[in-house]
Amino acid sequence: MHRIKGYHAHVYFDASTIDQARALCEQAAQRFPLKMGRVHERPVGPHPDWSCQLAFKPALFAELVPWLMLNRQGLVVLVHPITGSDLRDHRDYPMWMGEARPLDLSDLSDGSVDYQL
Repeated sequence: MHRIKGYHAHVYFDASTIDQARALCEQAAQRFPLKMGRVHERPVGPHPDWSCQLAFKPALFAELVPWLMLNRQGLVVLVHPITGSDLRDHRDYPMWMGEARPLDLSDLSDGSVDYQL
């Protein structure tokens, strides 16, 4: 079994919900000890929609994920573990809030990846 080193929550949005998504991510970053990524106004990596990444440690999961559930206001959120395999983390272990979106897994590696949390 792979050890979970942390998590990424990807908040998806579009031009009509960018302000809502930015506010959600900024509130999360103010409320919790996590790293907020850039607000991407284009698809990045395997993500089919505009998104913002929240990177956090395992100890924060039980507090942050329910908070996102209750505060996402219809935004789609992908939460996946960081085990060292980007491919498996996105393909085999994802958790979706809202409708699952099709990810482009073609460039993801099953090899070792290390993220700073």
